[in-house]
Amino acid sequence: MDPDDDAPQMLEVHELALEGEPTDRLALTWESRRRNRLKATTEGGREIGLFLPRGTILTRDSLLQASDGSIIGVEAAAEEVSVVTADEPATLLRVAYHLGNRHLRAQVGPGFLRYRHDRSVDELVQALGAEIRPEEAPFEPERGAKDHVHDHDLPGRP
Repeated sequence: MDPDDDAPQMLEVHELALEGEPTDRLALTWESRRRNRLKATTEGGREIGLFLPRGTILTRDSLLQASDGSIIGVEAAAEEVSVVTADEPATLLRVAYHLGNRHLRAQVGPGFLRYRHDRSVDELVQALGAEIRPEEAPFEPERGAKDHVHDHDLPGRP
């Protein structure tokens, strides 16, 4: 008897599912959701290997089609972020301009900006007059022009 026969097989994912109800969840950081090749463990404890097409960026509502036919839902994992708030909307706009000028990913929310924590960026943002609050939270930055995916880029679409 081969000892590997009892070892659980790693699920493989080669494509996104267009619909379906997830039977398991996979929490990934922003950097991990940008990777096309990745080994991870689902919340249900299953080992999974992602082998996605180049350029695929997963979001918190992506669905993965596993090799066994199951659907795995993607979640944005909590990570260390800086939350920016300001009394004046113009201050938030100024901060957004400077973050974009430095090509930093930012999440835009009602009355706040969020970016992956970086002390030197925190100092710049405070110098612009905004408040910084470190936090552990899911990070879902705005999609840029280079991140744009067309419907015809999805599996099963012409």
